[in-house]
Amino acid sequence: METRFNSQLLERAVSELSKLPGIGRKTALRLALHLLRREPGEAKELGQAIIDMREKISYCHRCHNISEETTCPICNDSRRDQSIVCVVENVKDVITIEATRQHHGLYHVLGGLISPLDGIAPSDIEIESLIERVRTEDIKEVILALSPTIEGDTTNFYIFRKLQDSPVKVTMLARGLSVGNELEYTDELTLGKSIQNRIPFS
Repeated sequence: METRFNSQLLERAVSELSKLPGIGRKTALRLALHLLRREPGEAKELGQAIIDMREKISYCHRCHNISEETTCPICNDSRRDQSIVCVVENVKDVITIEATRQHHGLYHVLGGLISPLDGIAPSDIEIESLIERVRTEDIKEVILALSPTIEGDTTNFYIFRKLQDSPVKVTMLARGLSVGNELEYTDELTLGKSIQNRIPFS
């Protein structure tokens, strides 16, 4: 392996760290050198935490949120309103909405958005499992909480069409959100108000 750092082990560490999103080689080198200066046990703890996360976290069979068990803690919480399901793009959006403390129902994580340009079709994300939940569970409202982007609007409309003949109420976040912005970058107050003031999808 060609090395620029007089150490193949350091080169390998920098190469692996730089594969993470938002981490360039300079930042990766800074992180690697920081770990090198710390006690060996700290690096081992970090490594073990990453291994444990990767091996022991899977996805809830019901809502597709991350979980250490077959069913996630949110789905298992009897205090939450089981009749309301908030549809989000990914796990980050669950964390973002939970931080607002304004949603007291359940979630459904799609795992992506419909995007023909990127080759992502409805069958590539968890839409059918959402339709199945509406069919088999006592769900009265589906909140479409997808980012106000072209892909988000396309996915919203597709889900709405699929649920059109069911008795479930379909709502969406109030448009206090800036068009084109990702949900995770919206401040908690604005997002919380958008959840509280959600409107019928039309």
